[in-house]
Amino acid sequence: MMRLLAILSFCFVSLFSQAAGKQKIIDANNLYPQIKMETSHGLIIVELDRVKAPIAVNNFLFYVISGEYNNTIFHRVISDFVVQGGGYDANFIPKREHDTIFNESGNGLKNTFGSIAMARQYDPHSSIRQFYFNVGENTSLDPGRSWGYTVFGSVTFGEEVLEKMAASETDFHEGQGWPDVPLEPIVLIKATLLPEDYIHQETP
Repeated sequence: MMRLLAILSFCFVSLFSQAAGKQKIIDANNLYPQIKMETSHGLIIVELDRVKAPIAVNNFLFYVISGEYNNTIFHRVISDFVVQGGGYDANFIPKREHDTIFNESGNGLKNTFGSIAMARQYDPHSSIRQFYFNVGENTSLDPGRSWGYTVFGSVTFGEEVLEKMAASETDFHEGQGWPDVPLEPIVLIKATLLPEDYIHQETP
């Protein structure tokens, strides 16, 4: 059994290497990395699925370990739809971007409540660093006759924090020309890659 797991692990690492190109493979032997997100609304823990979305997961981890998500805002909040962030600081200044990544929306993961997915433009392969949490059952974002949006993990702790974010009051932001911007900034204070053997325990 251990030998089989080792072979599978090697195969996955090879796949990651091909998918990521020049990007370093991060935490390569961990198929389901966990990310702790400390937000202004509370703690969220996300489990990523490297088996089904190796490109998106490694891309996300790259931004996490480089600290690129720290002190960014969730700039787009639509109740019963999405909470989107990862691209701007509190002054709405765009954060540094790297290369776009290939769309993996056909991986079988769905845009259901609590899942995390890559945001993109009209071009299906235009995802870079922005991500969103589904706060509704968003089947319209899944692939069909056309490309969907790549889901690459799900919330395992802090769903109530996500619901609190989704309930935030929003308005049109005149400076940016955007609708659905929270009136009170929702900040991702810090994102951290957790140890492979990490098990979350709530404090009494």
